[in-house]
Amino acid sequence: MKDYLRKHPDVRTIRVAAADLNGQARGKRVPARFADKVVKDGTRFPFSVLNLDIWGEDIDDSPLVFEQGDADGVLKPTERGFMPMPWLEAPTALLPIWMFRENGTPYEGDPRHALRAVVDRFKAKGLTPVCAMELEFFLIDDSGKTMQVPASPRSGKRRKAAETLSIRALDAFDSFFTDLYDACEAMDIPADTTTSETGLGQFEVNLMHCDDALRAADDAWLFKMLVKGLARRHGFAASFMAKPYQDYSGSGLHTHFSILDERGDNIFDSGGPKGTAQLRHAVAGCLEAMHDSTLLFAPHLNSYERLVPDKHAPTAISWGYENRTAAIRIPAGNPAARRIEHRVAGGDVNPYLMLAAILGAALSGLEDGNEPPPPVSGNAYALDLPQIPASWEAAIDAFEHSDVLYRFLPKELIRNMVQTKRQELHYLAELSPEEQVELYLDTV
Repeated sequence: MKDYLRKHPDVRTIRVAAADLNGQARGKRVPARFADKVVKDGTRFPFSVLNLDIWGEDIDDSPLVFEQGDADGVLKPTERGFMPMPWLEAPTALLPIWMFRENGTPYEGDPRHALRAVVDRFKAKGLTPVCAMELEFFLIDDSGKTMQVPASPRSGKRRKAAETLSIRALDAFDSFFTDLYDACEAMDIPADTTTSETGLGQFEVNLMHCDDALRAADDAWLFKMLVKGLARRHGFAASFMAKPYQDYSGSGLHTHFSILDERGDNIFDSGGPKGTAQLRHAVAGCLEAMHDSTLLFAPHLNSYERLVPDKHAPTAISWGYENRTAAIRIPAGNPAARRIEHRVAGGDVNPYLMLAAILGAALSGLEDGNEPPPPVSGNAYALDLPQIPASWEAAIDAFEHSDVLYRFLPKELIRNMVQTKRQELHYLAELSPEEQVELYLDTV
């Protein structure tokens, strides 16, 4: 880690940052001359900082604050190490960190540790998840009273219609995407294909598959930070909020995963199109946990504007082969790459919590060996199927009272998440719809 700063003597300051429950980067600015101390000893801030609400305020009556004296945790560098922050003007390095207790044990309220614990359970069974993510986001001109598509830097024109898979839409923002790919290379984020999507100024970038689930979640968290920061440098906003425009589809964060055994073989590969019994068991686990874990896939009020029928986001707890109306899709293709696509999450999620919920549920399914219901054919919206919670409040209730989630999420994290979301629910009610959009636009 120290070698990075020696190779980049122009870096004058660093940022040390951890992800809170909302996926917000919380941390400090440190002069580069003191970076060695941070690498060696870590840094400190209160446990409560990872349990703030969407505004960055303490949670009312949180036991982490006055009841425990607002005690400090110790934050140490993750294995990711230093990386550049290309969206800033001055050369700056980012050091991702995560939280531990004074005795060196992981803090269970840290979302990255929640995912690490799930991955460790896979490792204990000789299994390795391989994950890839597809992230959708909007480019938005928010300089006026009404949000709109930014004017193309090339033509000065604004396209006011969806441009699905449009090369013209991609070329209109070529300078932004060129800088984005250059920045991903510098940050070692495996950005692959970009497409123009069905919303106004909406795009999707695929991150390549990775056999390290923690790194895959890191990539998604860092990518969101990068896209939002770089867009501002180009004079507009980028937002991962689930549904900025009522009349257009929202932004999802679809996760593809397979599982390798100790020999490196895909346990979902049957040699044919249907996959193995283990694939079905993993699907059954994901379906069983889906209702209660919806809060991690749709964590904000705006998230539920996306989860409506016939808007390219799932509403039924269902699965199917090559069926994008289902919550879980089994893509076609080479049997060696047989995988599960989990389609519920919006772009506004915390990637660590989302992936912990998906992989934790899949592992529970493998352990239980249950069979899922029959795969759906045709339009899942039109079928009589169990439903994902239709409201934020219902999702919070289901998350709080679940018996399923304790199999793969720490009790302290569940408690903290419920308190965070109930406070957000309370104070969001005081805001107008316009103020709610303004809040979510830059934060999620």
